[in-house]
Amino acid sequence: QVQLVESGGGLVQAGGSLRLSCAASGRTFSTYAMGWFRQAPGKEREFVAAINWSGGSGGRTYYADSVKGRFTISRDNAKNTMYLQMNSLKAEDTAVYYCAAGRGYGLRSDREYEYWGQGTQVTVSS
Repeated sequence: QVQLVESGGGLVQAGGSLRLSCAASGRTFSTYAMGWFRQAPGKEREFVAAINWSGGSGGRTYYADSVKGRFTISRDNAKNTMYLQMNSLKAEDTAVYYCAAGRGYGLRSDREYEYWGQGTQVTVSS
């Protein structure tokens, strides 16, 4: 069982930055692939970024085209925490951001994730 808690959301102007954190419970955090998803009002939840578990492909990262070059996903297994550094934010990045944990590699579909946080709101004003 893994419990996830997101933090770091807020209101920021376009062009600004935010860093989201996802704190995980449990001693097996390093064995899970982790991901960020987001859901804007009236839209379906969409993939943002993912990072493999630390073994195997050694924490390889994956990004949606819409955030590539602006967002960076990372993890600190010693702290049981995953991060999403978001730079050059745009109004279209406004959404509730969720972190998730799952088994496997390169997980881009929300159906592949077992555990979810409650979400944190990110609002980008233009």
